[in-house]
Amino acid sequence: MKDLFDLTGQVAVVTGASTGLGVQMAKALAAKGANLVLMARRQNLLDENKEAIEKEFGVKVLAYACDITDTEKVRSAVAATMAEFGRVDILINTAGTGAVAPAAEITDEQFNNELQIDLFGTFVCAREFGKEMLKAHYGRIINISSMYGLVGNMAATCAPYHAAKGGVVNLTRALAAEWGKEGVTVNSICPGYFWTPLTQSTLETDWFKEYAKGAIPVGRYGEEGELDTCTLFLASPASAYVNGQNIAVDGGYTCI
Repeated sequence: MKDLFDLTGQVAVVTGASTGLGVQMAKALAAKGANLVLMARRQNLLDENKEAIEKEFGVKVLAYACDITDTEKVRSAVAATMAEFGRVDILINTAGTGAVAPAAEITDEQFNNELQIDLFGTFVCAREFGKEMLKAHYGRIINISSMYGLVGNMAATCAPYHAAKGGVVNLTRALAAEWGKEGVTVNSICPGYFWTPLTQSTLETDWFKEYAKGAIPVGRYGEEGELDTCTLFLASPASAYVNGQNIAVDGGYTCI
């Protein structure tokens, strides 16, 4: 049977690829044969991930340090990608942050920083890499939003994060509507509670574990690898008729 998720020869760009979900998704793509461009701010971590992925999966990896809120640096990353591979087929916008505090205590700087990284950075990468996809009349853009981009919450107060990730949800729809006829699909994944360096301090507390048992229908946090199949589906040619969707991978959190 044909492997519908085969990505051999394709080039996938993954932002936020120094730690957490970005690394997991990059490995999932590499396991299906995609060459990678890993982007994040910390070159040392990118170099470590490059070495490990090339050794494990036998694909080619470009590690490119980049601040996604800096348009010129993103454009340089696009140029480096095209010089190295001559194409870009997949973009996964994983880079993000999270300001957790009561809304009345959030500073202007915290709110602006959240929008700059989670929303503006996502747009800049989509726009700049999207230009190359539009030229080729093919592309798969996957924005990483959050279940908090779909609903509010009473457990972890983070209004700026909700605002930014909600923006990513509708940005996804807007780009999908504009670029679909050009062969470039744009979708988002809205993860629930997964262990990452950003979430660990909250998820490991006893009170939050008890909260999760009642708030998540499957009764637990997401585990490593449980975003892989959704990522691979949206990244593959098999998802050609899936466009403008925001898919919650949250154990059912947003269904109740």
